[in-house]
Amino acid sequence: MSLLDCFCTSRTRVESLRPEKQSESSIHQYLVDEPPLSWSPPSARANEVIGSTTVSHYELQVEIGRGFDNLTSVYLARHTPTGTLVTIKITNLENCTDERLKALQKEVILSHFFQHPNITTYWTVFTVGSWLWVISPFMAYGSASQLLKTYFPEGMSETLIRNILFGAVQGLNYLHQNGCIHRSFKASHILISGDGLVTLSGLSHLHSLVKHGQRHRAVFDFPQFSTSVQPWLSPELLRQDLYGYNVKSDIYSIGITACELASGQVPFQDMHRTQMLLQKLKGPPYSPLDLSTLPQSDSRMRNSQSGVDSGIGESVLVSSGTHTVNSDRLRTPSSKTFSPAFFSLVQLCLQQDPEKRPSASSLLSHAFFKQMKEESQDSILSLLPPAYNKPAVALAPVAPWTELECDFPDAIDPDWAF
Repeated sequence: MSLLDCFCTSRTRVESLRPEKQSESSIHQYLVDEPPLSWSPPSARANEVIGSTTVSHYELQVEIGRGFDNLTSVYLARHTPTGTLVTIKITNLENCTDERLKALQKEVILSHFFQHPNITTYWTVFTVGSWLWVISPFMAYGSASQLLKTYFPEGMSETLIRNILFGAVQGLNYLHQNGCIHRSFKASHILISGDGLVTLSGLSHLHSLVKHGQRHRAVFDFPQFSTSVQPWLSPELLRQDLYGYNVKSDIYSIGITACELASGQVPFQDMHRTQMLLQKLKGPPYSPLDLSTLPQSDSRMRNSQSGVDSGIGESVLVSSGTHTVNSDRLRTPSSKTFSPAFFSLVQLCLQQDPEKRPSASSLLSHAFFKQMKEESQDSILSLLPPAYNKPAVALAPVAPWTELECDFPDAIDPDWAF
């Protein structure tokens, strides 16, 4: 059944969104044309993990966020037959506009079609009446953005940045090889699992360069719902001129994200769009810690009291069960310095001329990432607090076909990226 058909279903009926057989070329049509709302094949790994569409098999533990313009509630849950912790996103489709439905459908479809360890996957998607349930892996460390807010308010160490960006760029390179532009590469779309796996999410803004079997050199489509991602967007995408943009636009976003991870703040965040564009166009490429591009405030970002957007509150992120972490590895001094290789990476990514920016593939061979070969696979875990996989509070299962009668306290993350 299609997402739009959900409006007409019984409010207690459970429907699995079973795939129709699709070719790779047909998937690109979802990205560039007006798509019929249908499903695409799930990856093999999805079926091997959690495939249950029985509501009673999921016990909602903690409500930890809202997203998609407050249309989606996000829960940490337990798959009771296996005991596996999962993240469940529940959306009332009756409240979604046609445009929002298409954005939901695109992300759900693509998360199953793309099969790469550094691309976030959805294990199971089904409807219960007019409610859409999306079951995804539990990412114990949440997003890089929430790690910044909770543990690294003044920015991360260069080693941690390298580990996070390397995994995310690997996922981005996979998308580029498949002819797709991500258009929303930022710290909140980089997720980290309890075993240190970095994955790239946020596929709802994805756009394909392939149309009618031909790969185009540029696209001219401006991403919908893009207000929140504008600080990360490239000058050529913001200009919306006759030259269009291509995958090199994502490389620019990598540079902005590197600045975000290094300083703890997002460049251009408080600027009007026109001023932002002028600032990006005037060049030359700026420093990751260039205060002229960072939000002007009385103080640096403070520790957030919100939960990490991974499915658990911050009170259960560390084995002590409290938010306070005294380890020096979680504190980066404001006087920190970065290597020439890091500055070189940022400057290459932020070149005004897209043709002067490296490809994602060549970026992975940059000197900044060469040390990844020398570091162990567990390097990222040694730089983070220990993930604690036991929820602090258990709630009674919530029936998805009734209105959720829950207040959202300040601890709930309002910026969950679907």
